[in-house]
Amino acid sequence: MSNEITERMSARDRLLAAADELFYNEGVHSVGIDRVIAHAGVAKASLYSAFGSKDELIRCYLARRQAALQERIEGRLALCGTPKERLLAIFDMVVDLVKRPRFRGCAFVNARAEAVPGSTLDETCVASRDWVRSRLVGLAEEAHAAHPDRLAQQLLLLYDGALVSATMNRNPEMAETARGVAETLIDAALAGNAA
Repeated sequence: MSNEITERMSARDRLLAAADELFYNEGVHSVGIDRVIAHAGVAKASLYSAFGSKDELIRCYLARRQAALQERIEGRLALCGTPKERLLAIFDMVVDLVKRPRFRGCAFVNARAEAVPGSTLDETCVASRDWVRSRLVGLAEEAHAAHPDRLAQQLLLLYDGALVSATMNRNPEMAETARGVAETLIDAALAGNAA
């Protein structure tokens, strides 16, 4: 980001941009608040007046990531004509995502690995995954799949697996493999409904 653009951003936006970069690349708990403040180039008081705490900054960082995820998915879905294309569009989005040079895994999987069960961080990560699952159920229902909940659960497993495998293997082709398996599952679920 250029200095000119950074200078025009509010302190809150600068903190969020710094948190997004540092938390995503290094982890939400391993990055101290002083590093975020220094990276954002703002006064310490700005953090507390904008967010109140590091936990709230983390929650806002993840909320921003969730909004971007939903926008990417909905944007893909809007371009599709058939229910099958809509289900596969989520995997097309994952394929594109894992090919990004700065891809370091799913921000929610990464953050949840650091979360205390039942904490706000944990609940925020679970809510993100619940949204993806709910969206998959809705798309499976729109496609008139024989068992939409089961198909959604299978596709969610592939979605998670594609993101984790692409990260762990440093190989974006894992997402393409997951897309192929998803297509097979979708075809079977749609054929099962036609029978």
